[in-house]
Amino acid sequence: MFYFYPYNTTPNLNLSFFIARRYLVKQKGAFSSFIIKLAIVATALSVMVMIVAMAIITGFKYSVSEKLYSFMGHVHVIPFDETKSNALTFAEPIYYNPRLVDSMRQIPHVTGVNPFAVRPVIVQAHGGMEGLQLKGVDKNYRFLSGITTSGKAIDYSDSTYAKQILLSKTTADRLNVNIGDTVQLNFVEEGIPRIRRVKVSGLFHSGMEEVDKIYGICDLRMLQRINNWTADSINGYQVDLTDPGYADTVANYIHYNLIQAPLEAYTTRENYAGIFDWLELTGINSTILLVIMAIVAIINMGAVLVILMVDRARMIGLLKALGMPFEGTRNIFLSIAGLIGAAGILLGNILALGLCRLQLKYGFITLPEETYYMKYVPVKVIWWQVALVDVTTLALCIFCMWLPALYIRRIQPAKVLQFK
Repeated sequence: MFYFYPYNTTPNLNLSFFIARRYLVKQKGAFSSFIIKLAIVATALSVMVMIVAMAIITGFKYSVSEKLYSFMGHVHVIPFDETKSNALTFAEPIYYNPRLVDSMRQIPHVTGVNPFAVRPVIVQAHGGMEGLQLKGVDKNYRFLSGITTSGKAIDYSDSTYAKQILLSKTTADRLNVNIGDTVQLNFVEEGIPRIRRVKVSGLFHSGMEEVDKIYGICDLRMLQRINNWTADSINGYQVDLTDPGYADTVANYIHYNLIQAPLEAYTTRENYAGIFDWLELTGINSTILLVIMAIVAIINMGAVLVILMVDRARMIGLLKALGMPFEGTRNIFLSIAGLIGAAGILLGNILALGLCRLQLKYGFITLPEETYYMKYVPVKVIWWQVALVDVTTLALCIFCMWLPALYIRRIQPAKVLQFK
């Protein structure tokens, strides 16, 4: 038996929480038990959907951008291009500057600086032809983690230039060639083709049409020879970073401290603004989904707690008759809301993180790669996002109880206690 003293109007939070916990643990009514379990399951499903949706959208944005960064790098230092199209075909060369390269490599978060050149070519094999942009690189060039490769890297040991090429798997399938096959390169200049025969030493695959259908990789020296350039002539520098978040900072530092006109530093985000704008639109979809699920959670929890208050009207009347103030009885149901929310959040986290782990391990949810740039639904769990969903859901579960709690004021002990 609990005793309440009318002169003590300060609500006892520990007592309210104790009653709420005992009510949830030891409640015996079949109806109340069903309503509480339904509230926990509904909250868990809302949390699961929000966490999985954020993990998929974050994973999708990360995977697509990582594929592009893996091939293009994060920053390009090239001659000024007012269209920011990165179109270097037949551009006048610049000259390799070892001091500039050393200075860029000293910038924090820079992992590599590689010179490159670009030249259009028609690749011919087995009666088929494909137009590509050949990207000439030196022996220090490496794909980052977003590109899958097979076969061997280009062998730069030849004193003139490597007579090998890397093709995308997409291009190789179109030409019906494989690793070890020989293809013919047709460089057209003033209507006169210049032909080179090279071996396909390896294949790469990004899943992005902007890369796989457009680019091939060759020795930088071969393009210098085809263009009648000197050994230090290039089209620009590709700068790789530890994190794409530093791209703007590094590009600005290079622009203001290391280079002069006509050179300019562009981020990959600027050069491929269309792709990144498209990725930003997926964030809007994520926000809309989260708002909808939050509204569903509020309505669900509010309705459940109103039902519980109506079902527990006699208990409320008894507590009022014993002298518990309104704040105390309100805190009981706020505690109930918090406990139901916490149980639902815990269950939702287990379901969501388990589903994400299964998808990462087995990839059982697939996608059409030609549309989404990847074969499997990507997931990337960021812990602060999970924590944000959990805290927000718990706060909403408690907040949505404030208005229904006003029902407690309308309960009159004399009316509810006269019925058994």
